[in-house]
Amino acid sequence: MLGARVQLKGWQQAAVAFGSAFGALLDPRRADLIAALGETTGKPAFERVLQRMKNSAEGREVLFERPRVISLQVSHAWDMPQNTFGAAYAQFMGSRNFSPDDRPPVRFMDTDELAYVATRAREVHDFWHVLFGLPTNLIGETALKVIEFEQMFLPMCMLSVVGGSARFSEKQRTLFYQHYFPWATKAGLKCTDLMSVYYEKHFHEDLEEVRRNWGILPCPDPKTRGV
Repeated sequence: MLGARVQLKGWQQAAVAFGSAFGALLDPRRADLIAALGETTGKPAFERVLQRMKNSAEGREVLFERPRVISLQVSHAWDMPQNTFGAAYAQFMGSRNFSPDDRPPVRFMDTDELAYVATRAREVHDFWHVLFGLPTNLIGETALKVIEFEQMFLPMCMLSVVGGSARFSEKQRTLFYQHYFPWATKAGLKCTDLMSVYYEKHFHEDLEEVRRNWGILPCPDPKTRGV
């Protein structure tokens, strides 16, 4: 995922960004187009994330060791005791038949360091699903994009929120803006800098404990909130 980078001139970057945005709106299942959009519009945001990671002891450790969320490196999560963060992640992935190896590679970052930050942002996505207790349906993914925007200020995240909400039914739109959006805006601001967390070293810890330590506000069940 860190190889085969493509260097683009300004107009080429704009063309890729426009084409990716248009294609992703037509077919939101195209993860490659969404990834390209995030990379071509997100360089300033990734530079800020990189600096924050360098300012954090745990973030520096991540940058130095460059862990990858791939099967070869996270398979020990499946061996963790019940109620741990690792076990919750394994259950999340297994129950959906997801593989951590399925994410598209980063291609349009200028340096190895920025390419790794973009890769890390892409690969910790499922950790955030687990921590915040969000489903992987359209509403859940759109809500997580709100949190990702507040954490990284990636333009792609806000575009995804706009695009996702445009595809909602009227009932879904009401549910999202009355329940998920207010919660996500609060949750994204309340928690720690999630890009500076070395998640893999916390697999053995209790899920609720890591949520408390990182200021995570899990998503309430809308059914219990009368929405």
